[in-house]
Amino acid sequence: MRKNKTIIGYIQSVLQGVFVNKSKGAYSMKLTKEMQEVIGDELAWIATVNNDGTPDLGPKRTMRVLDDEHLIFCENTDGQHHANIKANGKIVVGVAKRFDNVGFRFVGKATSYTDSEHMELAKEKAGVMPKAAAIIIDIEKIYTLNSGPLAGKPVEE
Repeated sequence: MRKNKTIIGYIQSVLQGVFVNKSKGAYSMKLTKEMQEVIGDELAWIATVNNDGTPDLGPKRTMRVLDDEHLIFCENTDGQHHANIKANGKIVVGVAKRFDNVGFRFVGKATSYTDSEHMELAKEKAGVMPKAAAIIIDIEKIYTLNSGPLAGKPVEE
């Protein structure tokens, strides 16, 4: 139980603390080729938070690179993540290559789209039609998850 509280506290601090920077003029970050490859090759996990601060964490098998400043995924369950995204847009995406000790945390603002144009775009990128929505993430901050002294440090543009 203690371990779960530690994980939840960490997720809450990331989701609540980092998003303060956006209101202070944060800007979109660009994905490098290495970042794009890791996203394309590995399972991504997302964390969202509801308005009372309760975090939610889960895998997103359809996470793809939309362009060098945005990610896209298919929302299929229409569950808590989707409710959180529609309520406040706060999202963190984590992805890592386990045996290479390379990984990234992408912090941003997610927007839900249900129109046919965005749904088709998600299908084109992920290979499946979303059941509930296409979610596009505007990347505001990127952190390295590599092992060593740079672990958890922001990636500067």
